[in-house]
Amino acid sequence: MPPRCGSDSARPRGLCCQQIRPQQQDGGRVRRVAEAAYDALAARLRAAGCVFAEDEARVLRSAASDGATLEELTARRVAGEPLEHVVGWVDFAGVRVALDPGVFIPRQRTAFLVDLATTASPAAGVVVDLCCGSGALGLALAHRHSGIELHAADVDPVAVACARRNLAPVGGTVHTGDLDAPLPPRLRGRVDVLLANVPYVPSAAVTLMPPESRDHEPRSTVDGGADGLDVVRRLAALAPGWLAPGGTVLVETGADQAGPAARAFEAAGLVATVHQDEERGATAVTGRS
Repeated sequence: MPPRCGSDSARPRGLCCQQIRPQQQDGGRVRRVAEAAYDALAARLRAAGCVFAEDEARVLRSAASDGATLEELTARRVAGEPLEHVVGWVDFAGVRVALDPGVFIPRQRTAFLVDLATTASPAAGVVVDLCCGSGALGLALAHRHSGIELHAADVDPVAVACARRNLAPVGGTVHTGDLDAPLPPRLRGRVDVLLANVPYVPSAAVTLMPPESRDHEPRSTVDGGADGLDVVRRLAALAPGWLAPGGTVLVETGADQAGPAARAFEAAGLVATVHQDEERGATAVTGRS
């Protein structure tokens, strides 16, 4: 579930101007010095096990305002802290999402949920993002449908603070509490899209995850219980009470969990569909009221 070291989730879209302009102004010697420094940084990251060392070197240089800051950021990355936490952002589903240390990092494959939600959501519908983490899913959807009424919720106060920072500019409201517990009662029967990036890694498999996820993201954001579906089943049970007629609940699962997840939705009276995105290696299950 988590990205390997050197995930492409934070790859830069281009070098920032502060790296380019001095090279243009000062000629070949400065260019050679800068290239040597970049090569040394990439080599240091590669030695630490970063698969995309060259891309990560560019991101770190773009994020650092001076040499001391670059050294600090590099040391954190070499020590195993996820790149997204080190630089404080991730590009996800077409938007830049602010991230704080300890907040779950949205995986690139989860953008598949946003694509499905974009189709399911009316342009001015009510959207709820449960287990919202940084608020990435709701933020991406709000950028595609600017007229939605957006609510998000998470049990972790650190994640809630991060989500509020991300969602305030798009008018989103973030609530603190477990799953649907903190949602305003007035939303019952009115939700057009219920997104939930719930934990779905089986408990026994959590110890097999890469250290950057295991050591830097809360276990509650990845551990889904014995078969990984504890929270999915809770979601299936609560969703019908919130969905508007024709509303849709969407959740990401592992490929081998899609069948049981769909059956849980069907048992709750929803019309379940399994969706696959082979290019991104993503599996999602939707339930329509």
